[in-house]
Amino acid sequence: MPDSSSAKFRKVLGHFPTGVTVVTAAADGKPVGLTIGSFTSVSLDPPLVGFLAGKASDSWPEIERAGRFCVNMLSAEQSETCWLFAHETEDKFADIEWRPSALGSPILEGVLAWIDCTIHAIVEAGDHFFVMGLVHGLEVENGGRAPMLFFQGKLGRFSAD
Repeated sequence: MPDSSSAKFRKVLGHFPTGVTVVTAAADGKPVGLTIGSFTSVSLDPPLVGFLAGKASDSWPEIERAGRFCVNMLSAEQSETCWLFAHETEDKFADIEWRPSALGSPILEGVLAWIDCTIHAIVEAGDHFFVMGLVHGLEVENGGRAPMLFFQGKLGRFSAD
């Protein structure tokens, strides 16, 4: 890459909008979670999804130890939830309503949809880990709401007209 500055890399890739999720788990009975913008479908057979977790994250090791996670797809109305889980804070769940999934991971109130997974594989990828999850359950909760999008460092929404 001719200009390998990380600022230029972020600027150019910031022109690609991404959905916003919060990946949650219950580690030793304690709920943990982190905001993820790099979520993707991986395979239909077997059903696999994936996300990138930063190596410097305090929450990722807890999720990895749990061995399972739930992907919570945020609606456009959940910007406070997005920013709460994007930062390392003491108790991210203090003011968040949630219920446990069949595998015990938190499903956040108000999400568009959720996907309940066990960790299938973890691949080292630069300063991140690419985490693949085997899907055990999934559901649309609030499909009529607009999804949250991240574009050029800002949160926004998508409306199909």
